[in-house]
Amino acid sequence: MNHLTPDESSTDTPPLRIAVAGSSGRMGRMLIEAIHQTPGMVLAGALDRPGAPGLGQDATQFLGTPCGIAITDDPVQALGQAQVLIDFTRPEGTLQHLAHCRALGVKMVIGTTGFEPDELARIQAAAQQIAIVMAPNMSVGVNVVLRLLDQAARALSTGFDIEIIEAHHRHKVDAPSGTALRMGQVVADALGRDLEECAVYGREGITGERDPSTIGFATVRGGDIVGDHTVLFAGTGERIEITHKSSSRATYAQGSLRACRFLQDRDSGLFDMFDVLGL
Repeated sequence: MNHLTPDESSTDTPPLRIAVAGSSGRMGRMLIEAIHQTPGMVLAGALDRPGAPGLGQDATQFLGTPCGIAITDDPVQALGQAQVLIDFTRPEGTLQHLAHCRALGVKMVIGTTGFEPDELARIQAAAQQIAIVMAPNMSVGVNVVLRLLDQAARALSTGFDIEIIEAHHRHKVDAPSGTALRMGQVVADALGRDLEECAVYGREGITGERDPSTIGFATVRGGDIVGDHTVLFAGTGERIEITHKSSSRATYAQGSLRACRFLQDRDSGLFDMFDVLGL
């Protein structure tokens, strides 16, 4: 069983104690399973919203191996023994958890998307006291793609129209995805453009010819699509597509655990996956 025991706490290198927000959900369970299977890490708390179906249950019961950590809606209880909280919930929940982490000195890995500018400012302020890794996508592959996009945009800065197409499951509540927006930001920065001014998020009716300075976004929602992203550079006589497709949330979980390890030796600061991966 992967939980705190007297023997583990007495070793020279104690396990990294991690709490998970949204523990009853799909991503929460994937994170818990990854922690449970990873040497040197231990589940120290399982948090969920009031009224969540899993409250009171053992957090690893779904794996067939109970760990002794019950899912709770009390942040103080869930974070009491934790060094890091992984949060893939919603902005309102993440900001509530942020306040508790800041008060308790618990570091955070934030994969939540859809924050407003003033909410991002609250996270930046908290990072002056606790270390935070925040990224719209924790996948190692996606972050490598972001680096490729920077290179491609610089090389294809003239004569190519840029469109970003993303697809996710029917339950996703924000659009475009945080990853798509991050891709757009990387491309815009490489081209010296302001994404807020050049982004086009929808087309309908008689729109006129495409403005070559724009970056377009298209969103698909349906079924159980984990996450597909394509950046299309369309020129005359050729087009280049850079695509990343996720077939499992496991890639997000593994990236999150890498982020947790990255935070071990850091007391404060706001970091992203480029920092974690050394990109």
